[in-house]
Amino acid sequence: MPANVETMFYAGATPWHGLGEKLEEAPTISEAIEASGLNWEVGTKDLLTVDGQEVPARATYRKSDNSILGVVGPRYVPLQNKDAFEWFQPFVDAGECSLHTGGSLSNGQKVWVLAQLNRDPSEIVSGDEVQKFILLSNSHDGTTAIRVGYTPIRVVCVNTLAFAHNHADSKLLRIRHTQSAQGKLDNVRDIMDNINAQFEATAEQYRFLASRDFNQRDVQRYVKVLLGIDKKPEEDIKTRTRKIMDEILGTIEGPKQSMPGVRGTWWAAYNGFNEYLNYTKGRNTNNRLESLWFGQNGTDNNKALNLATEFANAV
Repeated sequence: MPANVETMFYAGATPWHGLGEKLEEAPTISEAIEASGLNWEVGTKDLLTVDGQEVPARATYRKSDNSILGVVGPRYVPLQNKDAFEWFQPFVDAGECSLHTGGSLSNGQKVWVLAQLNRDPSEIVSGDEVQKFILLSNSHDGTTAIRVGYTPIRVVCVNTLAFAHNHADSKLLRIRHTQSAQGKLDNVRDIMDNINAQFEATAEQYRFLASRDFNQRDVQRYVKVLLGIDKKPEEDIKTRTRKIMDEILGTIEGPKQSMPGVRGTWWAAYNGFNEYLNYTKGRNTNNRLESLWFGQNGTDNNKALNLATEFANAV
């Protein structure tokens, strides 16, 4: 397994990043913990200076091998991997979702669980569907809090897309997490209906992009803005950057964006840049996975969607 991705599993179709150990069926919670390699606990240790003085911080460590994961504040309480997985239990019990991937990144510093909603995918145009996932992520090095978010994935090219609507949806999910298990089971249908409605709202934004055609001048400007070179004179654009720009423009008009209803639209423009983020930008495949979910590529993904919408609105 490559360096950033320490251990992971996936169920069903191979995910876009092509990493992990394949399971033939969606696992139970306990099976997923084992298959993902996350059957370990996190502890904390006091820190001392070299001369024996206590410092106002603690180290997190993996109990199975005593490896240090990070340095955190004195009040930090680890969220155990088992508890992160069990957050999904009432939704799995109700048949509303199934576990799709889970694992750890950067030697256990970050962990995640990705679950697929058992709802119909959103069709953007005929033959072009977006599947609906929920991503729960957590860091054991203190760099991020537990986060729950929505992750659309385009089936035709297995790309992780940006979620369009920035409502307080994850707050709803976190509130439910503090309730009793029975309370969550009583409300699971309402929660999933709300999540599905937000996915459909995002699908409407994707459909809007597919309803607006671009011209060559605007799509070139779109890519230049995303690469941060829109204000540079042509002669000052570096050869390597120009090559990247040409590659993205080629992808925008490439085979994955060529189906009827997609070709030549701002949906194709956004997905062409998104394909660059999913498959090209970054040192390697697992680096791109981490960056799309936790880092700069995720920020760029959202920027690309918002900018495509701006251009489409101007048509």
